[in-house]
Amino acid sequence: MDHVVLDDLDNSLQPAAVMRHLTEPLGCEDLAINYYELAPGDSFAFAYHTHEVQEEGFVVLSGTATWVVGPEPEAPDDPVGSADPGAPAERREVEVGPMEAIRIPPGKFQRGWNVGEDRVTALALGAPLAYGEQLKRDDCPACGDEVAVSIERAPDDEAQLVTVCADCGAEVARWRRGDDGENERIR
Repeated sequence: MDHVVLDDLDNSLQPAAVMRHLTEPLGCEDLAINYYELAPGDSFAFAYHTHEVQEEGFVVLSGTATWVVGPEPEAPDDPVGSADPGAPAERREVEVGPMEAIRIPPGKFQRGWNVGEDRVTALALGAPLAYGEQLKRDDCPACGDEVAVSIERAPDDEAQLVTVCADCGAEVARWRRGDDGENERIR
């Protein structure tokens, strides 16, 4: 049995104010576990995305998180259905309150947010530990449309992360560690 104290773990640079990886410290071999604290406006992910092989479960401990999700898979051999699972018209919102949970199947586009005024705390569980191919999409201000994005170290500051438009190469968003030790979006 492995045991960890959350406050002893590093805060990973993410779009959440606090994100602590528990997988490796707990010695998990086929299960990803992460702890999140989202300030108002924060997200669990850098972009609207899918995991090819991993299913995810989120347990909201406090606050209310809102997930934007693609259409339900239609059949096991057609995990994303015939509609474009990333198309904005195919999305819906799901609110998950304190002591409630949501499951995201493999291949389904999703992104969870704190759209409220109270801080959200949650645990994320994913299995298997491998993600497979991960598709990511976000709104590119330069293109004026939602496009595929990648996550990279900022070219002008290795301590910051950016999402970059796959079409035009523009920076879509940027995150850094704030003076208080929490992560913050700066663009």
